[in-house]
Amino acid sequence: MWPEFYRVGDALQQTHKGSRPPAANNDRTAVKSDAHILIVDDDKGIRDLLQEFFQKRGLRTTVAADGIEMEDILRRTQVDLIVLDVMLPGKSGLELCRDLRASYSTPIIMLTAVTETTDRVVGLEMGADDYVPKPFDPRELLARIRAVLRRNGATEPKRATTKQIYHFAGWTMDCSRRRLMAPGDVRVELTMAEFNLLQTFVKSAQRVLTRDQLIELSGGDSDYSFDRSIDILVSRLRRKMEDDPKTPKLILTVRSGGYQFLPETTSE
Repeated sequence: MWPEFYRVGDALQQTHKGSRPPAANNDRTAVKSDAHILIVDDDKGIRDLLQEFFQKRGLRTTVAADGIEMEDILRRTQVDLIVLDVMLPGKSGLELCRDLRASYSTPIIMLTAVTETTDRVVGLEMGADDYVPKPFDPRELLARIRAVLRRNGATEPKRATTKQIYHFAGWTMDCSRRRLMAPGDVRVELTMAEFNLLQTFVKSAQRVLTRDQLIELSGGDSDYSFDRSIDILVSRLRRKMEDDPKTPKLILTVRSGGYQFLPETTSE
């Protein structure tokens, strides 16, 4: 029996009405049927509820209670997205997010009972792709997961499209394979949000773009949930791509304007 409406992490639950869970979004077919979600939360009730909820909607779901279990799962299997609680025993979700970013580009959605903007900023700086505050409606989390998976390319196969490969300042960006190669043919791992933003810069090279334009052109709704998130993503790109992030030569800040991707680009 499922309540007609409920929020995870909230003591308030409305009366059960019928045996069927809330209907899934109509965009279910947009996400590949075998998408694998890893839920990391120390609350067994939340783990069990979300696992059942997602599996009923066609998502393969694995759960972990802490960072140790999470790392064991990641050694044994590949996942498409990680839902990571901030408050965990042992290493916190923020610490785990930072550690994950050293080895994985898998999208991460953070769950947190803290709604302060500063905490969200820290999470994004650590490499998180999105934040969902507790208490939350599982349908909202599911919508966020689907949006992230679509932008990360975890969708059902479609017709082949023209490959889009861009070259700039010795770098190569393969948009179809979502791969960035530094001068010297060294691969640089980017998160989904970082790649989407860089792709927007490269396709609009030498144009000055405001933060609002960057959000719109990058297709960002949940990834760019508040204004400073663009600044944070730019900072993360500079740390990965610039020789000296404090004196950038690729992505410039335009005072009272936004940002400009300076190099000339060619495509094939």
